[in-house]
Amino acid sequence: MSLESHIQSLRSRHADLESRIADEGNRPRPDDTRLAQLKVEKLRLKEEMERLRRA
Repeated sequence: MSLESHIQSLRSRHADLESRIADEGNRPRPDDTRLAQLKVEKLRLKEEMERLRRA
């Protein structure tokens, strides 16, 4: 897998997490623990994308 395709895959996963965070946040009773987990994973992906771009 090339670097650019790997970054694109991470972007796709990042967008999916953003959607899942929005869905969870819009529920009548959002699960705060689940929201926190999703946000941590989204941040991890963002940091990985930045690290790869700098490399």
